[in-house]
Formats: sequence, structure tokens, C-alpha cells
Amino acid sequence: MTRRRLRFGLLTVAAGSLLVSCASGERTNEPASAALIIDIRIANGAVSPANTRTEAEVGQRIVLRVDSDTTDELHVHSAPAHTFSVAAASGQEFGFTVKVPGQVAVELHHLGRTVTTLLVRQ
Repeated sequence: MTRRRLRFGLLTVAAGSLLVSCASGERTNEPASAALIIDIRIANGAVSPANTRTEAEVGQRIVLRVDSDTTDELHVHSAPAHTFSVAAASGQEFGFTVKVPGQVAVELHHLGRTVTTLLVRQ
């Protein structure tokens, strides 16, 4: 949790400017960011999506779900980089996280196409 979430909160009520201080002292376990799922379809030499921008967070699990009619390789240009072998099959899933903020290209090697650029923020 951040300090901001642990600080006392103030609530202004109506025009009377009544301030109510809120502090329970309890810490709750918030779930980690939900996985980001990107569906990719490769068919007849075309890829969808293509050249998109996708927002993500540092440490967020990213899952590429791929349906393809041909073999290829997905390259994730992060540090460290990730490479996934794509089969001519449906329902393939490839998961990873990005540890450094910035722009991360996800490309198909053989088709020479950018699927998406991840805009990874902290």
C-alpha cells in the first residue's frame, strides 16, 4: 500500500463544510493488477491487431492469446526480452511481465509485423 492510502481521509459534506476524519488503521490486501490479455489472430498472412498501442503496468502479467494458421515467433522487446514459438494452432497462450517502464514492441518475426507497442508505466 502507498502512504497516501494510509493517511487520514477527509470528507466534505454539503455546504456546511463539515469535515469528518476517517481512519480505521486496518490494512487490506488489495489484489494485484489483473492480467492484461491481448488476443492475436494470424490468418492468410495478416495479423490482427496490428500497430496498436496498449497500456500496461510494471509487473502486470501480460498474456498473449494466439490463434494462427502458420508458424512464427513472437518477440517481446523488453529487458529481458521474451521469444515465444507460435504454432499453426488455436488457443495458444504466452505470459510474461515487464519490469522496466517504457515502450515495449511485440512483433511477429517471420511476418515482420508489429502487433502492439506496450506503453508500460509504474
